[in-house]
Amino acid sequence: MNIKKAKGFLGLAGAVGGAVAAVSGLRAAREKNDKLALANAIASIAVAITGAALAVRALRKDDLA
Repeated sequence: MNIKKAKGFLGLAGAVGGAVAAVSGLRAAREKNDKLALANAIASIAVAITGAALAVRALRKDDLA
């Protein structure tokens, strides 16, 4: 495995970790009925999904910056 693929897998792992944390925040916000925390959690989930998509695309192209 080369360095670029390792970076891609680390990016993907980071995005998955971010998604897990965001879902946890989403559950907590729904329990507390906190609309601001809910908006933050939804935005965090969107960021995690985008990061994962970018990492997967980079792994498929084998072209990481």
